[in-house]
Amino acid sequence: MTVPEGAFNFDLCKRNSYLEGRGIKAPGFTKTGTTIAGIIFKDGVVLGADTRSTAGSTVADKNCEKIHYIAPNIYCCGAGTAADTENVTGMIASHLELHRYGTGRGSRVVTALTLLKSHLFKYQGHVSAALVLGGVDLNGPHLFTVYPHGSTDSLPYCTMGSGSLNAMAVFEASYKEDMTQKEAEALVARAIRSGIYNDLGSGSNVDLCIITKGKVDYKRNVELLMGKTFSRQKPVRYAPGTAPVAREKLVTLKDVAVLPGDLTEEAMDTS
Repeated sequence: MTVPEGAFNFDLCKRNSYLEGRGIKAPGFTKTGTTIAGIIFKDGVVLGADTRSTAGSTVADKNCEKIHYIAPNIYCCGAGTAADTENVTGMIASHLELHRYGTGRGSRVVTALTLLKSHLFKYQGHVSAALVLGGVDLNGPHLFTVYPHGSTDSLPYCTMGSGSLNAMAVFEASYKEDMTQKEAEALVARAIRSGIYNDLGSGSNVDLCIITKGKVDYKRNVELLMGKTFSRQKPVRYAPGTAPVAREKLVTLKDVAVLPGDLTEEAMDTS
């Protein structure tokens, strides 16, 4: 009996490269192509994200959620492959919930960080999840970035995703220490807005998540940057006189003649 090995199986790599050489395109996957950011203010953490997910050059979802639940006091923004970010954060959230049940204590942000970086390092970057982790625990507010290969940073403000340079430019120009909650929310929203307007992989709306001690405020669609400028009425109603009437003829039932041959029934074909 052979024991199955862990990690991924690359036995079909030669087959896939052969098929690509013959012009057969491999099926793709949905990527979030993202602008995510976070900032520490005086009383907590503000996380922000756009809401566009893409499949190649096609917008797959205009209003997806990129800020994922980890624990009651911890949330995580995800960039990269949509399936990887959702399943990795969901798995860590499950581990932390079992840990809270077993210990009777609240989750610490560094515990979530250790679980995430250990899982991603084990797969050497093949799990495409770039994360911004933020939360508030007994030691105060914390903000971390987690790269797909498992490396991490602890910073007062950070950005990730394809629009990260645009968002970082806003942070570098306007960040200051001991910001109020309103100032932090406005700055994160402006950073995400910069990514939406200047990065093709980011778009649609702005989501914010404000985490303070004992409270989480998850705000969906704070700014609708690419909403429709009109609302279509269904069914469409046209005003009288919109289409000109070229000819009009009224026929009453008395003028309709019914011939006897029209009432005969045809035999059913049972062959």
